[in-house]
Amino acid sequence: MAFKKIVFIVNPHSGNGATGREWHRIQAAAKARFGTASMSCLTSGPGDATRMARSHLLDGADVIVCVGGDGTLNEVVNGFMDEEGPIRKDARLGFIPNGTGCDFIKTVSIPRDLEESLDTIQQGHAHLIDLGRLRYGHHHNAPGTRYFHNITSFGLGGEVDARVNRTTKAFGPFISFIWSTLIAILLYGKKTIRLKIDNNYDKEIKIWNVAVANGQYHGGGMRVAPEAVIDDGLFHITVIGDLSLAGVFRHLPKLYNGKINEINEVSCLTGEKVEAFSHQHVLLDVDGEQPGSLPISIDIMPSSLWVIMKNPSLQGNHV
Repeated sequence: MAFKKIVFIVNPHSGNGATGREWHRIQAAAKARFGTASMSCLTSGPGDATRMARSHLLDGADVIVCVGGDGTLNEVVNGFMDEEGPIRKDARLGFIPNGTGCDFIKTVSIPRDLEESLDTIQQGHAHLIDLGRLRYGHHHNAPGTRYFHNITSFGLGGEVDARVNRTTKAFGPFISFIWSTLIAILLYGKKTIRLKIDNNYDKEIKIWNVAVANGQYHGGGMRVAPEAVIDDGLFHITVIGDLSLAGVFRHLPKLYNGKINEINEVSCLTGEKVEAFSHQHVLLDVDGEQPGSLPISIDIMPSSLWVIMKNPSLQGNHV
């Protein structure tokens, strides 16, 4: 497929610096396929990818390609959106996964191999996916709004993110996340929250973690929402409730093998709007980043973004 303008937004620090080290090879492969239609922008700090994506979309880019991990992808997704929805409904998002987690590609058909991912982008098959729109408490007491493509969680997930993002990722995603998870479980403890889902669920509950999911995986491979679908117009909400510490460790494998819903203290729900409040300090995990804390309000934004993927076979719209 021919594109008039394709922009690669690259996080050189993703993958513990691997993207920066490999960028010349990636850039050469991209130029061979897209020639003068392509250009690249390297980020230098938080928020750069959002600003770059929005600027190039408003300047007429057909495709924005994110090169990095789930956190960078989240920033690029936010560049496609404003407070009300997509700023360019016709534009497409491509992804070359090269980060610590890259959990989103475990749900959708985006290959991790560089040549395959570039082939997929060149073919240009796109699928229309849902997004979540999150309004939350910010670290500096100013409210924030953010979109997410994969999973927002709160509780233990936010604590794990905070630890992963301030420690080395040199041992790879699984070790980084599982080590941070084990430490967080030992030091964290359960939180009491009030959780509201649509107009049919409103309870004060004690939790380890709540995942509001569009995709199925987060945290370096934890399959916290095995029934989640990216285009069904619903969140799949997994509540890990009042488990004992021993119970958490006993059931930890079920976080990875898709059997989490077999745990008695786990509830699996669906809905279009989720609200949560707490008198305690409860951190957020938004697509692998830790932007703030409760309270939150989350709305589903159906069919909001065209994402390029390999031979889309999901239900719903694709081209």
